[in-house]
Amino acid sequence: MKTPGFDQPLYILPFDHRHSFQAKLFGWSGALSPEQTTQIAATKRVIYDAFRTAIASGMVQKEKAAILVDEQFGADILRDAKGRGYATACPAEKSGQAEFDFEYGENFAGHIEAIQPTFCKVLVRYNPEGNAALNERQAIRLKQLSNYLRGRSRNLFMIELLVPAEQAQLDRLHGDKKVYDEELRPSLMAAAIHQLQDSGVEPDVWKIEGLDRRADCEQMVAAARREGRQKVSCIVLGRGEDDEKVREWLAAARGVPGFIGFAVGRTAFWDALVDWRVNRLTREEAVEEIAQRYGDFVETFEVHVPAA
Repeated sequence: MKTPGFDQPLYILPFDHRHSFQAKLFGWSGALSPEQTTQIAATKRVIYDAFRTAIASGMVQKEKAAILVDEQFGADILRDAKGRGYATACPAEKSGQAEFDFEYGENFAGHIEAIQPTFCKVLVRYNPEGNAALNERQAIRLKQLSNYLRGRSRNLFMIELLVPAEQAQLDRLHGDKKVYDEELRPSLMAAAIHQLQDSGVEPDVWKIEGLDRRADCEQMVAAARREGRQKVSCIVLGRGEDDEKVREWLAAARGVPGFIGFAVGRTAFWDALVDWRVNRLTREEAVEEIAQRYGDFVETFEVHVPAA
């Protein structure tokens, strides 16, 4: 078994969204036609071109940059990126589900081997005080993937951990989701990491929801690196928040040993794609806008000096 860990700078432009692209950006439901699939793939190509532009212009260093895109709409992008020497990540989970399960069922390994991403990524919603049976089912599947990636695969493992509030938790906080995020979610995130580790789940990188306080970021790294996991790292996910909030999260994590970067997607590309689709921006302008926002987030993470 490989020792888990990845501790180099990692600035991911993620556009592995599937359900939200289909339902929210295009307003489509049900099975897609070949033409619709091609249209979504072409839209994702705009984001990929922005990624390449950010690197070519010097806004982002190639060795620190990565894309996260799905096989369904982005297989050609993944192949092209690998050929150009870019780091890549590809999701293994079904999109738009509350419970983690494999997109391709028991054939998950075959798809990983065919794509050969730098990182195999999964999104899991896991509240340690939530449904115990649900948590156990998800942990079993995650362990299966973890064992495969550590034992037989050359790919690294990334978990995107979301800790949605249970109703009982919100009730204790009088329904205040902001208080939940600030006061309760950090400890629940650490407990979720501990539980998954104890279940045999060993990612190289934890992709976690943004935190407002440096001390909470340090708590996440301590959880990720406990019991000898010295090279396991954390990155900040954008969660579709507005620009100001994402910058606050990046500023809180900046400089914390063990926080190596971020994965900010919708905040970087959504508005530009919407404007392009209704002809408020040309394709070239949309590419430039997304590239600039991606570069700005890198600058925020690298340059901002956190408060003592």
